[in-house]
Formats: sequence, structure tokens, C-alpha cells
Amino acid sequence: MNIIETKKLTKYYGKSLGIIDVDLTVEEGEIFGFIGPNGAGKSTTIRTLLGLIHPTSGSATIFGKDVTKFGPEINEEIGYLPSEVFYYDDMRAIDLLRYSGSFYKKDPKAIASRIKGLANLLDLDLNKKIDDLSYGNKKKVGIIQGLLHEPKLIILDEPTGGLDPLMQQRFFDLLRAENKKGATILFSSHILNEVQKLCNRVAIIKDGRIIKVEKISSLAENTHKRFKLETAVKVDKSRFTGLKGVSDLVITDKSVNFLYRGRINDVTKIIASLNLTNMLVEEPDLEEIFMHYYK
Repeated sequence: MNIIETKKLTKYYGKSLGIIDVDLTVEEGEIFGFIGPNGAGKSTTIRTLLGLIHPTSGSATIFGKDVTKFGPEINEEIGYLPSEVFYYDDMRAIDLLRYSGSFYKKDPKAIASRIKGLANLLDLDLNKKIDDLSYGNKKKVGIIQGLLHEPKLIILDEPTGGLDPLMQQRFFDLLRAENKKGATILFSSHILNEVQKLCNRVAIIKDGRIIKVEKISSLAENTHKRFKLETAVKVDKSRFTGLKGVSDLVITDKSVNFLYRGRINDVTKIIASLNLTNMLVEEPDLEEIFMHYYK
């Protein structure tokens, strides 16, 4: 079952483009990554899914229900953490979270227990006023607010800002635990190693359009290899002229570094003709793969 499904989802802000023809499917029980730099269209897509803004055209469903027709019903089972969180500064964290929990048709005792458990896990003092909390601790309040009702779908928009590395790891462990309990997760980020650690599949968005949807494992396996060569003498760049599949070619005094995608026999013929002293072939990291799609 597809928990999220969009078809040709498009949003214009006047004459300015937000997203265009976004086709996405997020399967039940999946941790799905949504990556792209700031301004690529990630937040616009998420806000449209949540019914915070209406699409110009196209459609989106969550739990099989149209997001524009059944927004309040759908949102009962969604936990959302925006990239920026803003609260009433004079409220204590516990009062804010109790107030948030009152909007859901859940047992108040279960909500209270859940808030306490999450606060202990995240090391958050619930009795402090919002205004007295650091940026990282305000983000913890947002995490608890998004998870306190044990939602079936968790939507996270750049969720780790302000969290130190130890707390980020604790947060990721929490998300994995929620996923094991059955929650589906849409994880939007421009920090690629977060997506690589956490997600099963990933969609890459550029200028409001989806340019690739792929399994994380396949994204690395089916793309370029990084070649690092050391030579006895400097190599002339013309040796690689005409070889399709070479990119990011850098030649220094006695080294050659490049990405290659293509027939391995073609590149090994050129390598064999060089006066090599050392060679290393690596899988590119997700950052390199991502930048390749953005060129």
C-alpha cells in the first residue's frame, strides 16, 4: 500500500514556480528520503501534502485519501516536524505539549506517558519556559510534539538543525524504533549522509522537479566509480579525450583523479597505457552522486 502518492503535483506562487509535475510514492513501512538543496521544492511539496497550501494542479493522497478533501482526518495520523519551530515563549514546554496532545483523539494518560518518555530519551527539561530553551532544545520540543500521538506517518523537514551529534544519533535511533513499530517516515534533508544512514529509497528534487527516485544501495552501485591513479610521469589530459563517461577529471603533477561510468574495458585500456605506480578504485560517496545529478 502507498501511504503517500502524488500525481503531477504542481504549485505556482503567482508567476514563480514552486514544484511541477511531482510524482512520488512512499510505501507503507518505508523510510523515504527527499533530498535537494534549499529552494529545490522540498518544503513546498511537504506543505502541499499537509494541506497547508493548495496545489495549482495535480493530486496528492495520504492513506489513500485526497489531502485537500480529507485534511483534518488525515492529519490525525501524521506527525510533522518543520524545519523551523516557533512557539509561545512564555509557555513551559510541558504545557505546550499537553496542549498539543489535546488535539488528538487519544487517551490523555497515554499522551502524558509518551511525552515523559520522549523527554527522558531526548534529555529535555519539560518545566523550562520555551524562551529559556536553546535552539537545540526547542527542536527537541518539536520532535516530541510530532511524535507524542504515535502517528502512522512521520514527516520531517530538515529535522536535525540544532541537535548535537550525540543527540542526532539518539534521534535516528528513535526514528528507527518508530519505523519498526509500523510508522512510515518521509525524511527531507539537504544533509546527504543523514539520508544515506537512515533511508531505504530516495527522491532527488531539482528546480521543483523530481529528477531521480532510487534505492540508496542502487544509487551508489549503478553510478560512477572514483579512480585515483598515481603515475611515474605527468599524464597529458589528451589521453582521456574522447572517452565517454569520464567526469571531474583532475590531473596534477603525477596523479590522475576522475569519476567514470561506462564500459570497464574502455577505461582499463587507457589505464594500462600509463606508467602507473599505484591505483585505487572507490565507490563515490552520496555527495558526489548527488552533485552529478545536479550538473
